[in-house]
This record gives sequence, structure tokens and C-alpha cells, in this order.
Amino acid sequence: MTKDLRWKTISSEYLFKDNWFTVRKDTCERPDGKIVYPYYVYEFPTWVTALALTEDGKVIMERQYRHALDVTAWELPGGCVDDTDPDNEFAIARELMEETGYEFSKYEYLGKTSCNPSTNSNWMHMYLATGGRKVKEQELDDNEEIEVKLFSIEELKELLHRQEIVQSMHITTIFYALNRLNENKGH
Repeated sequence: MTKDLRWKTISSEYLFKDNWFTVRKDTCERPDGKIVYPYYVYEFPTWVTALALTEDGKVIMERQYRHALDVTAWELPGGCVDDTDPDNEFAIARELMEETGYEFSKYEYLGKTSCNPSTNSNWMHMYLATGGRKVKEQELDDNEEIEVKLFSIEELKELLHRQEIVQSMHITTIFYALNRLNENKGH
């Protein structure tokens, strides 16, 4: 029998609330009775991302500037699940269309991951999207400037080796997607 390590939340106080970011301060009790205070939790919306492949097997990558780290790097397409999205697969299809102009014939769910489960309350759901074809131009949000480029799987691996992909959850998605692609080859 494994020991239950979950904490009990005694109280929460919201310190900051905005559309994309909320901070709360919790008072918690550990299973051994010790009180943990303050414990800060960052609330974000649910995220989705995909390793997206065109009909001819090219990987769709995005190059974006990320202000917090002051870097411009390659990333996978994706974003936040909106309140109007009926489910996560719809959300990733919408994000892919908005950011890249591609639609896809198939989505395979790869699981979920967290960028930092000690402080962040949200999950990122990972997909492998295949059969992509460009059907329209990008429809970017006001604060987005995204360059789209197609890479072979080998070129994608080179981006990883050169550490030109710095978003850890995207690297995790690539890992699971490449494993799924290898599994699919065996069938």
C-alpha cells in the first residue's frame, strides 16, 4: 500500500487575476499535520500543442519571439483552450488553422504534461496531427508574429540537437510524437 502524500487546502487567497494568468496564495496541511504557508500557485488556462505533419510528411514549425527569455526560437503550433472550444481536439485544430493555415485529416492524442507541477495548475495536451494541407492564410492574434516553415523529421532532430527548440513541453510532445510515428510504422 502506498502512502497518500496529497495536501489538504485549508484556505486560498487570490492575489492577482487576469485572462491568462492568476496567482493565489494557499494555506495547506500535509498528511503529517504540518502547515505549509504561504504556497503560491499560478493558474493558467489549459494548453494544447501538436507535432503537425503535412500530407507529404513535413513537420510544421513556428518561429516566434518569446519576451520573458528574450529569445526567438522554433516551436510547435498550439495555444490556449478557449471557453468556446467544445474539447481539446477542437482547440488544437483551431490553433493550427489560425497559426499556420493548415487543416489536418487525423489527430492522435499523445497524453498530457505539465511545465511545472509544483507551481502551475494547468495541463498541456499533446497531439500528433497528420495529413495537413494548407487551406488559407494565418489569422494571428494582435500580439502574435509567427513565421511558419516546413522541416523534414531529420531536420527537426537537428533543431533539437542544436537546442533551437527551447520550449520544454514542445520537446516532450516531439518525443511522444516521434515514438508514435515509429509505432505506426510497425503496423
